[in-house]
Amino acid sequence: MKGKKLYVGNLNYACTSEQLQELFATYGTVESAKVIERKGFGFIEMSSEAEAEAAQTALNGQDFQGRPLKIDEARPQNNFRSRPPRDGYQSRRYDE
Repeated sequence: MKGKKLYVGNLNYACTSEQLQELFATYGTVESAKVIERKGFGFIEMSSEAEAEAAQTALNGQDFQGRPLKIDEARPQNNFRSRPPRDGYQSRRYDE
């Protein structure tokens, strides 16, 4: 593992950022916790790679609020606006 930011998937839609932070605080210092509302996932940033790895190892697959967690190292965020449009996509009209 290279990073200290984790993707946390398969969250209960009622889960809050505070609840997620409390869960991960057992494994070290949580620098940030963010649940993406109504999407079922979130992100945790731990203070070190070792803490992130310990949390991932311990919590991946574990039941939390009735759902098994899916935890992976977070991938870098893509800036979708900088990508060129797909060939012909923007010129297509749907009312024709």
